Amino acid sequence: MMKELPKSVQFIKGVGPRYAGILAKLNIETVEDLLYYFPRDYQDRSHFTPIKYIRPGEELTVRGEVLKVAEQRLRRGLSILRVTITDGTDVLNGVWFNQPYLKNKFKKGQAYIFNGKLNEKSWQFKKKEINNPVFEELDAGENIHTGRVVPIYPLTSGITQKRLRQIVYNALNDYACHLDDILPGFLKEKYGFLDIAESIRGLHFPDDRNHYIKARSRLAFEELLLLQLLVLKRKRGISQERGIKHRDPGRVLEDFLNSLAFELTPAQKRVWSEIKNDLERDIPMQRLLQGDVGSGKTIIATLALIETMANGFQGVFMAPTEILAEQHYLKLSELLGNLGFKVRLLVGGLNQGERQEVEKEIKANEVDLIIGTHALFQEKITYHRLGLVVIDEQHRFGVEQRFRLKNKGENPDLLVMTATPIPRTLALTLYGDLDLSIIDQLPPGRSPVITTWRNEEARPGVYRFVKDKIKEGRQAYVVCPLIEPSDELKAISALEMQDRLAGDIFKDFKIGLLHGKLTSEEKKAVMEEFRDGKIDILVSTTVVEVGVDVPNASIIIIENAERFGLAQLHQLRGRVGRGRHQSYCILIANPTTEESRQRLKVMTATGDGFQIAEEDLKIRGPGEFFGTRQHGIPDLKVANILKDQKLINLSRKEAEAIIYEENWEEKYPLLKKKVDELELKV
Repeated sequence: MMKELPKSVQFIKGVGPRYAGILAKLNIETVEDLLYYFPRDYQDRSHFTPIKYIRPGEELTVRGEVLKVAEQRLRRGLSILRVTITDGTDVLNGVWFNQPYLKNKFKKGQAYIFNGKLNEKSWQFKKKEINNPVFEELDAGENIHTGRVVPIYPLTSGITQKRLRQIVYNALNDYACHLDDILPGFLKEKYGFLDIAESIRGLHFPDDRNHYIKARSRLAFEELLLLQLLVLKRKRGISQERGIKHRDPGRVLEDFLNSLAFELTPAQKRVWSEIKNDLERDIPMQRLLQGDVGSGKTIIATLALIETMANGFQGVFMAPTEILAEQHYLKLSELLGNLGFKVRLLVGGLNQGERQEVEKEIKANEVDLIIGTHALFQEKITYHRLGLVVIDEQHRFGVEQRFRLKNKGENPDLLVMTATPIPRTLALTLYGDLDLSIIDQLPPGRSPVITTWRNEEARPGVYRFVKDKIKEGRQAYVVCPLIEPSDELKAISALEMQDRLAGDIFKDFKIGLLHGKLTSEEKKAVMEEFRDGKIDILVSTTVVEVGVDVPNASIIIIENAERFGLAQLHQLRGRVGRGRHQSYCILIANPTTEESRQRLKVMTATGDGFQIAEEDLKIRGPGEFFGTRQHGIPDLKVANILKDQKLINLSRKEAEAIIYEENWEEKYPLLKKKVDELELKV
């Protein structure tokens, strides 16, 4: 192994204490941080345009000899430096204001490269001038600012592109050769990957397009390999633990299935078979259950909980919001009541007496199923025999929370569910430590929600339509992006909307209000009234986004729909279409950007959650879509989870081969060290 890199970036030529402080604002503290601080873009300054053919408005690079250097002092505090060059086809002036010190940088008869945009005013007077061009002397060593493909970095105040580019260049020359090459030799040989130093150089200062492609491919593969090793290491660790081996409870499951008013879909039956098989093995279940809004995930989770409880263990069901936890509590209490299981609710909104009573019952094994929010994994809660943890809407919780709840028992089974459709390759990357089950079929009889996009001017017609539907006995949601009016954001608030609807347009109907600032009791009371049909229109913020289930609500109006992401719009639309009546989603929006128009077009074109997720990922990118940090995976600097499907599959295959090798950590110590470092970071 080569000697270690100096820890502090301060020791790189051109940095020192001052620039070390500035670089720290970019999270660059070590030499390795700097070498892995990759450009956000590139400019091709490698093609020289003959001066004769240059025109205003385009970025150009020219090469020529200095004919004249002239400084002009117009008045105190204003000087102009003009450097005239020629390439034999025509002449061009480089012009700098109040930078007289640059005069000494130019020598008559010496060749230079200029890069910049032609000044339009000078063009009108039949002159060719570039204001403040980037320049470099030819034959003064390797050109790094012009005459090549030039890296463009994300910056912070106090440092320029030119300065940062020079610092990175110096670091590459002095230290890239000392980087540990963690990729095993057999993989480099198998796929023809460049070594680490050449790859890092190729991402900062590529010789040509082919060099960049090869460098990026190697570094992206390495990133993905480490990610796959991290999640597979977790998975392997779990598979070597002894879990709970349940017996088939037989009659109790049959009775429950017979009590349902519907039959499971083939997709639900397939997924239940996979989960049941997991429960009846002695390895802890680690499974992700994925299914679009309304596909019937909760029933599958209920079957798993019944099998767990029938074997004498406690079950836990965690939801992201109190509203959703309350809803699951009502639904599961009703479903499980006849089977003799005791269900309790544990949320932050309980008073101290109620909370203490529930905690006491849990510890004494007087309760079979506990439904709640984050309150479920507080330290003082002691489960009797925790057998199964179900986490709803997994994307709302981080990996750390998942492990904290799981650690409340002795290797309990884990079922995490999400209604956010994720492409399979992406799911295997983000949730590589989990087995994947997909319910890819909606129950029969569910008609698609008719989705339309209307602007402000169409509001009267929309309200007439809603009135007609309410008179037929239906209910409606009106979702607003804000709780209260805001001077900064031009969007309608739930409070304003409630006043407007109740005071005039819908004064003959009952209007309810639901938002995050209400107490738990207030939220519960509003939802009960809405469920019981005592509220005709529920004005709400996005607290209704996940899981709220009122079959009679057949209309949802989403105000300022351009302000929401596609996944969120799809979740909100999922609040309707849950009963036997035709349902409608009306997006009211006046979008100002192409991106928001694109989202609205996608929403009206399809109700397929997977298709919507694909489009959302294309528009926003995976970082924003998931917030990768919360998933317990590292930020990817080079690889793109959407575009690098081939590399994802390759890295998965190679990671599986490595992780199941005997003593892989001894064979590949550099890989092990890097995976361990990643685990500490996330």
